Amino acid sequence: MTQTLKGKVALVAGGTRGAGRGIAMELGAAGATVYVTGRTTRDRRSEYDRTETIEETAELVDRAGGQGVAVRVDHLDHDAVRALVERIDREQGRLDVLVNDVWGGEKLAQWETPLWEHDLDGGLRLLRLAVETHIVTSHHALPLLTRNPGGLVVEMTDGTKDYNDRNYRVSFFYDLAKTAVIRLAYSQAHELKPHGCAAVALTPGWLRSEMMLDNFGVTEENWRDATAAQPHFAISESPRFTGRAVAALAADPEVARWSGRSVSSGELAREYGFTDVDGSRPDCWRYLVEVMDAGRPADTTGYR
Repeated sequence: MTQTLKGKVALVAGGTRGAGRGIAMELGAAGATVYVTGRTTRDRRSEYDRTETIEETAELVDRAGGQGVAVRVDHLDHDAVRALVERIDREQGRLDVLVNDVWGGEKLAQWETPLWEHDLDGGLRLLRLAVETHIVTSHHALPLLTRNPGGLVVEMTDGTKDYNDRNYRVSFFYDLAKTAVIRLAYSQAHELKPHGCAAVALTPGWLRSEMMLDNFGVTEENWRDATAAQPHFAISESPRFTGRAVAALAADPEVARWSGRSVSSGELAREYGFTDVDGSRPDCWRYLVEVMDAGRPADTTGYR
């Protein structure tokens, strides 16, 4: 990738693993300085108790061609987020891209469990991690981002607005969280417009995150073996595909045309021409509607 973001500064909030890591890597590949935040470091783990760390992500950013800076931050801690933004201002004097990717709800959502049976404390914790963290981060970061026209906020979610409006998303709390984040992008787009900045809600497709690969007992190298258990997994995409979508938006001088909209990585790939790491161009959300949800046999022909 060319260094289209050389001299730009990005903050990927929630960049320890998954989409956040892929986004950080691809922003680095485009030449950006990327601050990577999360709660798991080599010395301390979050309640996820997984091995991925923010230091690893920062090193992957370096390796990709950018400059990675790992900062441990709990994005529910207002003082910690304020200190993070003050540090970025002190060290860089600008912020061009904010990616709100904090999630943390995999172990809290109870699939297909109605509200009155769902663990209430877990559901409310999910909302705090998935929505409140984004609000806290934008509150502190947007004054720095709006100093320069062209700034971009990317709100990471699951599902496009069109899909989520028409479908129940596995539990009350999960559904609410993923829909609310789309609205966060819409509202921020409205408030950022006078400053020449944009906000977009972005969803990956069926993401081959570290946790998803572990669930199927495969790695990124042999992920296709998982299709024996779940044939529709053939439409899945790597986190770097999502990262390339963010890098393309950040490098687009006319990014304002997307502001306030809900888009998918597959849609942006068609627009900007980037591919996944295997050279394919998966269009997961169209596939989900036309093939998987329609009850048709798994066949990605014409969808990647």
